[in-house]
Amino acid sequence: MQLYFVRHGKTEWNLEGRYQGCHGNSPLLPESYEDIKRLSLFLKDTKFVAFYASPLERALQTALKIKENMNIDVPVIADNRLREFDLGELEGMKFSEAERLYPDQIKAFRHEPDLYDPRKFHGESFSHMIKRGKLLIDEITSKYSGNNDKVLLVSHGAALCALIRSLEGYRLADLRKRGGLINTSLTILETKDSINFNELRWNETSYLGRKITSRDSI
Repeated sequence: MQLYFVRHGKTEWNLEGRYQGCHGNSPLLPESYEDIKRLSLFLKDTKFVAFYASPLERALQTALKIKENMNIDVPVIADNRLREFDLGELEGMKFSEAERLYPDQIKAFRHEPDLYDPRKFHGESFSHMIKRGKLLIDEITSKYSGNNDKVLLVSHGAALCALIRSLEGYRLADLRKRGGLINTSLTILETKDSINFNELRWNETSYLGRKITSRDSI
């Protein structure tokens, strides 16, 4: 089977450089709906058996819009295990302020996951987030086990990067080695045994039709 991972469209807080986490619920930008249309067109010939999405508005709305644009009849299942990292007191805080208050932990969150310790601001660890994500993946690969089954999952940048890399067998220290995921990007993994996952696409954005900058992966 194949898992299609999509990061939600860009939000107001993405644009402002604020941490959103699993409680922040900034709305999608108007231009994000155009990006979602472009992704939907890119996926137009793909036969999905189900959609899963984080229940946070920015992710669930992205999933619902993809379904609407593709004009397909598949269930859209909201699941808490696809929520973004719980960032505790960082949620809603500007990146610059977070870096001033917690420079070592912000660096670790972005580049050195094995050194990340969010206890000072009551956040969630990488190991906890990955564990909940993998529980869902185990359920999905058990339920949809056909070779041609395809499931689309819409979630969040940091959570998806950690989950995808862990499924591929990356060590905790290496989860961010290839950087983060772009808003409305597509990553595809394939598995034949629900244990080993092969990467077919990583952070695909060609369908967006514009130059991607570092600001797009915030």
